[in-house]
Amino acid sequence: MTTLSVVIPSRNDAPMLAACLAALQRQTRLPDEVVVVDNGSTDDTAAVCAAAGVRRLFLSVPGIAGATAAGFDAASGDLLARLDADSVPPADWVARVERILIAQGPMTAVTGPGDFYGGNRLTRWIGQNIYIAGYIHVVGALLGHPPLFGSNFGMSASMWAQLRPLVHRDLHEVHDDLDLSYQIRPWMSVLYDPTLRVGVSARPFDNWSGLKRRLIMAWQTFDLDFRSESPRVRRRARRRARLQAGGIVPPDQPAEA
Repeated sequence: MTTLSVVIPSRNDAPMLAACLAALQRQTRLPDEVVVVDNGSTDDTAAVCAAAGVRRLFLSVPGIAGATAAGFDAASGDLLARLDADSVPPADWVARVERILIAQGPMTAVTGPGDFYGGNRLTRWIGQNIYIAGYIHVVGALLGHPPLFGSNFGMSASMWAQLRPLVHRDLHEVHDDLDLSYQIRPWMSVLYDPTLRVGVSARPFDNWSGLKRRLIMAWQTFDLDFRSESPRVRRRARRRARLQAGGIVPPDQPAEA
């Protein structure tokens, strides 16, 4: 039988983490393992994990990229699902992630959007229609495939095994989902399912400083990844892989730019 681990990085988010873990306990298909990466929390995160009976991995060095990578490394499941501490998945989320990943094969990840809660109507609208929609469409055009949304995605452990040496886990100011998306190899793919939704907090839009920090991190992540592989080179490699998979271009013959 296929096993599935849910990985949740968390730093000083005990109340939201408790709600996330409670939602996982209500799943129609319970995860085989929940790994909370406690990224140096000083609140009640340890107690919340103990009360929920989940595995807690303490990582003192701050950074979402390192926390996510450490969680994926430690997880034992055949499939790896990812939530944020403020994610609230519906009761069928684990079952759907498992079903989609099995159907798509080991080299395809799946991701979906978030439905914002909290804040006010304007901040929720901005989050839904500008932040997430812009991320999916604009970043997707640069990548050549949909990007992973950190609050809601899954992949096989075998896919992660190929990507883990490539991610920038030691850099604090890097968006883990954006960096991981950029490391997706030409023979891999990402399925964006708009019906695979989870609740996510609208708190990033409560003030300008929080949103500014996220935008700066996005810029730094792009700058880092673009220097190693430009979007043009990346899209060309993915086009070549598609043509080879379809038998249009032999393995030793380059595709046209």
